[in-house]
Amino acid sequence: MKGGATSSANLGLITAIVAVATIGGLLFGYDSGAVNGTQDGLKTTFALSEGGLGFTVGSLLIGCFIGAFLAGRLADLIGRRNVMILTAILFLIGALIQGFSHDQWLFVAARIMGGIAVGAASVLSPAYISEVAPADIRGRMTTVQQIMIITGLTAAFVVNYYLAASAGASTEPFWGGYEAWRWMYWMQAIPATVFLIALFFIPESPRFLVSKGRDAEASAVLTSLFGADEAARKLVEIKASFAGHRPALRDILDPVKGGVRPVVWAGLLLAVFQQLVGINVIFYYGATLWQLAGFTEDQSLQINIVSGVVSIAACFVTVALVDKIGRKPLLLIGSAGMAVTLFAMVFVFANGTFDAAGQLQLSARLGTVALIAANLYVIFFNISWGPIMWVMLGEMFPNQIRGSALAVCGFAQWFSNYLIAQSFPIMAAGLGLAVSYSFYAVSALISFFLVQKFIHETKGKELEEMQG
Repeated sequence: MKGGATSSANLGLITAIVAVATIGGLLFGYDSGAVNGTQDGLKTTFALSEGGLGFTVGSLLIGCFIGAFLAGRLADLIGRRNVMILTAILFLIGALIQGFSHDQWLFVAARIMGGIAVGAASVLSPAYISEVAPADIRGRMTTVQQIMIITGLTAAFVVNYYLAASAGASTEPFWGGYEAWRWMYWMQAIPATVFLIALFFIPESPRFLVSKGRDAEASAVLTSLFGADEAARKLVEIKASFAGHRPALRDILDPVKGGVRPVVWAGLLLAVFQQLVGINVIFYYGATLWQLAGFTEDQSLQINIVSGVVSIAACFVTVALVDKIGRKPLLLIGSAGMAVTLFAMVFVFANGTFDAAGQLQLSARLGTVALIAANLYVIFFNISWGPIMWVMLGEMFPNQIRGSALAVCGFAQWFSNYLIAQSFPIMAAGLGLAVSYSFYAVSALISFFLVQKFIHETKGKELEEMQG
């Protein structure tokens, strides 16, 4: 079935399945963004230093790299859908406990729990979508995951803004006498419940079913997705790609040459550099960043909302282009654009002044340049590395190694994310924003040349055609 055969595909069912799977992306974004705007409440409630705040915020990411690794392996053992169900339960419990916590370590434990769910959703949703979507529209379908991630982030920014505005500040009492920042976490329980219920109405991945020898079930799912004729041909192709092999973690190693397979190294490159360009500094610490740059808490939260809306719009550009011009050109455009805009932000921060308390102050002109550069940076990220990394991780690996490769690359992506989030408050306080952003800018520049040399195009290829 070369080219995806969308003419015979049940696009209504495929779209419904993608819609359900990407609720995991929305929760990924919401849980990641919910902390943005709650830092004052966390510092006040738990008496945190800057280092303590960095650890408390970053503890989500400890769970993320654990969750990404475990999900990749569990998906090969118990199935994609079953792991997503476990993920939805963790999202729900983690959100409730974070809001109720009066002890820092209970909060951290709940945040790690939520992080396990985020990490699992981040690797499983795009992988699941890639395994049910036709090849010629797979990029578009998987990019919806990034749209939902940014929608979740933006929803968190909007909810946080209105909760803080309604209460007077994030640390002030709101409904039921609980501080507004607690409600910022509890609101996540709504989409988590929807995700949990909806997952019971979608099928298991046919490629997982084949890997377990459940050919009749796989055939039924493929028939519902593509029709009987395409299902029969597709089942033969999928069975041939496994050739009786049962996936295991050692599959990431080259059986002939030894060492890690080149395709896994390519996946690791994408996973790590997506974080080294510093995007999550904007998302996790946006409110704090803009307050450092001289904006009020209220203005900072509004800027976050604008950035989120801009991000969603950028992702729709990716939807239009990813299956036409391909993945690699978008990555190269993104790397170049991010490098230029990050260096522009370095210039702004390097030319700011400091008040008596040592806080960075920007002139009106420099503040405007910073806002424009930051939003252009977000646009370049979200037409390229934001969605394309997840698209490629979900599709670039052969069937036999997909779960194991996702486990390793997902771990690397979230561990890099953790290091960036953990280090930013310390870097910003000790080295300044200009030096901190120089690191991200140089990383973006390096990523351009690495993509040019090591990344191969996957546009239009069936998953059974992927080489490793």
